[in-house]
Amino acid sequence: MFLLSCSFAGKKEQKADAGTENQTPASEEAEDVGGRGYIVKVGDMAPDFTLRLTDGETFKLSALRGKVVMLQFTASWCSVCRREMPFIERDIWQKHKDNSSFCLVGIDRDEPLDKVLTFAGQTGITYPMALDPGGDVFALYAERDAGITRNVIINPEGRITMLTRLYNEEEFNEMKQIIGKLVK
Repeated sequence: MFLLSCSFAGKKEQKADAGTENQTPASEEAEDVGGRGYIVKVGDMAPDFTLRLTDGETFKLSALRGKVVMLQFTASWCSVCRREMPFIERDIWQKHKDNSSFCLVGIDRDEPLDKVLTFAGQTGITYPMALDPGGDVFALYAERDAGITRNVIINPEGRITMLTRLYNEEEFNEMKQIIGKLVK
């Protein structure tokens, strides 16, 4: 369903399980800077995971090394997510989707496929969406009960370069600049 700008290492799997095998735990010494609920910090290696996209294809984060990766944690019930997603679509996805050194994946926290597809349609996004059953991948990056609307920018070496929380125009513009510098 989604046009992928990045080549995911995994192929469509026969099983529907979107497991998170071979996870890399977050840094045990990470600090929650600014009370944002993150358990990782800038400079950490991004915790690894495997997820299934809404089109059935799977990908493993570590297989995307060499690319700039943006993970957008979201959910249909999140009003701030709904407000931010059109900006991500217009200002980031549409600008970089044809750049082979960039990959953007929305990760929907703990919702079924039909709801995620409806949500993507309602928000008008065309970037790839992945399913995170149980919120297990979310929990690799933030406290399990922390709020959603988070973006994680990962550099080509696999290290976290930026963490955002909620939608703040100034922070969003900084994120766009960081992505632009990294993908050049």
